[in-house]
Amino acid sequence: MFRQIFVNLPIKDMARSQAFFKALGLSFNPRFTNEQGACLEIGENFYAMLLVEPFFQGFTKKPISDAHQSTEVLLALSVDSRAEVDDVIAKAVAAGTTTPNAPQDHGFMVQHGFADLDGHQWEVFWMDEAAAPAQM
Repeated sequence: MFRQIFVNLPIKDMARSQAFFKALGLSFNPRFTNEQGACLEIGENFYAMLLVEPFFQGFTKKPISDAHQSTEVLLALSVDSRAEVDDVIAKAVAAGTTTPNAPQDHGFMVQHGFADLDGHQWEVFWMDEAAAPAQM
């Protein structure tokens, strides 16, 4: 039904945000990146538009939430292995972020997360769907 997703996130400092996500090994599409917004390439057809707050405000009449104080969304990203969960979190911490929650191991699924420099919470998980309980 849908072909792509673009999650729009307000940020305070473009250079700082780009440096953080590059430290995680991610890249930006230069065709859709300037001083007001940056197209973070998360995966095939998965993107986050990092928009400086004044530009972001132009898309909504509501006030911008302070992600350090409240949570509007949890961004969950799947990876290929348990080790990759640890690797992504280690890169995020080395790049200056925090981990708001302890890692969780549910047997069939491992998850851990980080809060980016603007407070947006990213969950990183690996899951063996075949080993998941019949109902959750």
